[in-house]
Amino acid sequence: MTSSVVVVGAGIAGLACARVLNDRGVDVRVLERGAGPGGRLASPAVDGRPVDLGAAYFTVSDPAFGSVVDGWQERGLARPWTGHFEVYGQSPHAPEAPGPVRWCADGGLGALAADLAAGLPVEYGVAVRDLAGLGADRVVLAMPAPQAAAIHPPARAVADAQDWRPCLAVALRYPSRCWPDFAGAFVNDHPVLVTVCDDGDRRGDRSPVLVAHSTPGYAREEAVADVEAAVRDVLHLPEAGSPIAARCWSESRPARAGDEPFALAEGVFLAGDGFGRPRVEAAFLSGRAVADRLCGTGLSKSPRSGDGAR
Repeated sequence: MTSSVVVVGAGIAGLACARVLNDRGVDVRVLERGAGPGGRLASPAVDGRPVDLGAAYFTVSDPAFGSVVDGWQERGLARPWTGHFEVYGQSPHAPEAPGPVRWCADGGLGALAADLAAGLPVEYGVAVRDLAGLGADRVVLAMPAPQAAAIHPPARAVADAQDWRPCLAVALRYPSRCWPDFAGAFVNDHPVLVTVCDDGDRRGDRSPVLVAHSTPGYAREEAVADVEAAVRDVLHLPEAGSPIAARCWSESRPARAGDEPFALAEGVFLAGDGFGRPRVEAAFLSGRAVADRLCGTGLSKSPRSGDGAR
């Protein structure tokens, strides 16, 4: 009987998987190459405040994820942010785009990953380059499929099918809030920009900080100035913003997400937001689906305290 699992990656998919396994009494370890949890829920502290440089927000449609979000809201970790994004494009200004409620975290989305990781056996600063020596009966690679393929070559077919795209995220600080109030904006058919978010509105502290995400063609560190100029042009800002943080995501999101909640590549599980709609919720549900599958094969032992939904 399978008795131990190693989860590689402490993003939301890996943490959701490990949380369920741990709460059901399974011997699980999480290995993370970074210094902390979160993955693309990245919200580094810049000038004493968190800035979301990865995912811009999350939405909720699944009851299982919704129960976790309810707990975050009750404890003040997450809150509803906005149901409307502006839309900019080739026309001067399109109408607002109504949509689902978008959620944010005053402490940055990374704080939600930290909450999921609390109490789990996570080892940070561990770069896994292959599967040799992991010492587990089962392995879960909770990361974008191209990264999984670098560790486990049979995952290459999954990565190619999903067609992952890069992105550059840039945080810009301004001397003042020199734009009309808005939460965020989709920028359609633009060579440089995909989205711009008001991070001061998202944080709730009204700081004059915008965060922009680039198109794949500008997903390189040397394009920071191009992103700043594009934000200034699209929003008709009277002054330039000072870049205070930037991060290039080589695998930001897939062009084609998988239909199933996870994949198996020669006995190794692949989980993440490449399965289902490429969103935070999809990553969470992917991790839980892997854990449920593993527990369904006789992995579960006597449950520990907790129900898998902190």
